[in-house]
Amino acid sequence: MGEREIVALHPTGEVGPYPAEVRHRIRRDSQADYAYVAEALNDCGVKVVCLQYGHGLWGGDDGSYLLDFVRALRVPMVATLHNVPAQPTPVQRSILNELVDSAAATVVMSHSAESVMHRSYGVAAERLDVVPHGVPHLPQVAADTIKPRLGLQGRAVILSFGLLEPGKGCEAIIEAMPEVIKAVPSACYVILGATEPNCLARDGEKYRAGLEALVAARGLSAHVKFVDRFVGRVEIGNWLEAADVITTPFPDLDRTIAATLSFAMAAGKPIVSTPYAYAREMLAPDLGRLIPPGSPEALAGAFIELLGDPELRASMGRRAYERSRGMVWWEIGSQYRRIFDRAINASETPLASPSRRLTAVVA
Repeated sequence: MGEREIVALHPTGEVGPYPAEVRHRIRRDSQADYAYVAEALNDCGVKVVCLQYGHGLWGGDDGSYLLDFVRALRVPMVATLHNVPAQPTPVQRSILNELVDSAAATVVMSHSAESVMHRSYGVAAERLDVVPHGVPHLPQVAADTIKPRLGLQGRAVILSFGLLEPGKGCEAIIEAMPEVIKAVPSACYVILGATEPNCLARDGEKYRAGLEALVAARGLSAHVKFVDRFVGRVEIGNWLEAADVITTPFPDLDRTIAATLSFAMAAGKPIVSTPYAYAREMLAPDLGRLIPPGSPEALAGAFIELLGDPELRASMGRRAYERSRGMVWWEIGSQYRRIFDRAINASETPLASPSRRLTAVVA
């Protein structure tokens, strides 16, 4: 985006190093920080603020502290909505409606999210910009050429990734693995990612330990691999490229965005998924398989089909890769730049003197 600075949201009391472009910090549970940082942005030459909204991300009841930031801000703001409740409480609806009403533009990442905003919040489609979730540009490579780097040579790899927490469907995949192994003895399920920070603070590693216990009880230790760490851009690319099949069996069928599914498409991989809203929108029948939630039997059948048919995997992967080309980061950046320029131009009077167009990203 060119010249910009970052406002970092982090848990109260947590301190750590940030790169130089992080000029401001909002402690999640410190209400005074919200208006204070908004005033700092008003005074530092920022021309537009890009605010990332996700339910459960911000401090206060249902994220209400965010409104202190919004009300104090005097420069145009573009709000990007990640996850929003499909069946909001009156308070949740009121908070999100005020955010949208205050924004110069509001971005959603899928047409299913656009529908939720209209159906559950009364926001008309013409008030929303649909910009897909961005993905890295990855070359299409043969999985077997990458597997040795990760100790997976000779294995048929099923991958799920992202911050680990309940609600990702990992249990169903583990339950499916005995049947998969009967048909594909080399099958290996990789669970990639650190435990989600809020889940870790609340429950420690209880959820991961439960999954590990389930793996041991099913005698699957040689066929399920836990990679317990946050991986960077290059390493996540290696894991994606090494996978034969990527899976997102999320039980929440109202889910309107899933970065993991977008990244799987960018890697050119066939996808096995439950039919949550975003998966239904993105996965035509020739890009993957949609299976009912909570069904190890259906998961096993889809994995066996795809792992046993290299040509089918390759053709699905190519089509997924082609569909993802409009989602690579530079394409998404261009769309955001047009939205930012529109917001800035709408806020400037004809007599306003030209000045630098600094973007502040609040996330």
